Amino acid sequence: MEIFIDNRTDETIDDELVDLINKTVEAAIKIEKFTFDYEVAISIVAEEEIKKLNRDYRSKDSVTDVLSFPMYEEGDIEPVQLGDIIICFKRAVEQSEEYGHDFRREISYLTAHGMLHLLGYDHMQEDDKRVMRSKEKEIMDILELKR
Repeated sequence: MEIFIDNRTDETIDDELVDLINKTVEAAIKIEKFTFDYEVAISIVAEEEIKKLNRDYRSKDSVTDVLSFPMYEEGDIEPVQLGDIIICFKRAVEQSEEYGHDFRREISYLTAHGMLHLLGYDHMQEDDKRVMRSKEKEIMDILELKR
């Protein structure tokens, strides 16, 4: 397994946060019983960058909290490249304040959300959304990060 974390902001991402991101990825892999060797790239970015990506890839000209770009297809040879997760640092800070929990918990939640997209989940339909939210909760419970 390889988890690549790229901080493309001026903000400090300490070893404790890197460790939490890694544990979040591993928890998602565990609950999905994903047995292949894998690679995941996670980038922490500023608002301008995520807005541009959101515009270019989703035709939404706005800042968002997390984007996922799945790459995995059944039958890929190992290590499987699951894809990329892009997290907006500033939105994570704002949302942690808005929801009244720790910034680290928010980064972990956004990582979990992104991982589930890489593993094939979506939330476009209400039933799919319920399943995905349940999986997110399961990951956060493993990490003992309650709301």
